[in-house]
Amino acid sequence: MAATTLIQAELPPELTDRARSFVEEGWAADLNELLAEALRRFLESHSGDLTEAMIQEDVNWGLHGKG
Repeated sequence: MAATTLIQAELPPELTDRARSFVEEGWAADLNELLAEALRRFLESHSGDLTEAMIQEDVNWGLHGKG
């Protein structure tokens, strides 16, 4: 089993209720699995945006210096 890290988060009740419903309907084994999958998908779908932003920041720094 892979090592895990405990993360605490405050979620709106509506989001928590929807997440619990997904678990109850069998879409995930438990809330931990559901939230890990949701975070993984979010990070994967935004990785290109993050990479592009970091490249743009590097280019701007190269063109204009630190400040």
